[in-house]
Amino acid sequence: MLKLENLKKVYDGVTILENINLNIEDGEIISILGPSGCGKTTLLNLILGIAEADGGHIVFNGQDITDVPMEKRGFNIVFQDYALFPNLNVYENITYGLRNNPGISTEEEVQELIELLGLEEHLNKRIDQLSGGQKQRLAIVRALAMEPDVMLFDEPTSALDPEMVGEVLNVIKNLVKEGMTTVIVTHEMGFARSVADRVIFLADGKVQEQGTPQQIFDHPQSGRLKSFLNTHRRRDG
Repeated sequence: MLKLENLKKVYDGVTILENINLNIEDGEIISILGPSGCGKTTLLNLILGIAEADGGHIVFNGQDITDVPMEKRGFNIVFQDYALFPNLNVYENITYGLRNNPGISTEEEVQELIELLGLEEHLNKRIDQLSGGQKQRLAIVRALAMEPDVMLFDEPTSALDPEMVGEVLNVIKNLVKEGMTTVIVTHEMGFARSVADRVIFLADGKVQEQGTPQQIFDHPQSGRLKSFLNTHRRRDG
């Protein structure tokens, strides 16, 4: 279980996150929604270990990992801008993190991931030869090759053309069926409704509401969540 206890983050004197309390069960799929600037990406960065908490604790399987370095947490993330190495080809990007971590994934396991995400014919290509959807699938393969205990996605479709969004979302849907603990920041309401076990609504740096997709989308309780959903429904409609 991943537990966030009274988590707080401050940048330049401004409180970005405050009193974040969440329990994320093993194998649970959490979707985080919220307006721009509410702290969604910051929350992922705290879980991953990119950013340091200014208060509270992060506990994983009973161990306080608040001050544990990112590389020792066993988590991984797929960023919205891919964060690929342009000087390496597709296969070299996939195996880059394994060079200093032998034994995490076998060559056969890496090949299975490559086939699962349909990248076999692209392994020798440069990054600038890939489409947006292919880049995002590459980023997913690279992260999964490290066999993380928790997988994080930060707006995995925001940089994609509309026709590529469905492609990447289908890939993620298939992955989460495998039972990996997953936290996804997304603006795709339909995806959150169909995939998540639980949806977290974040606003003003706090968890305003949480529940099943049905509870959040069909029976919102707070005025802030109702307004947020209505805005997106008008935009999508």
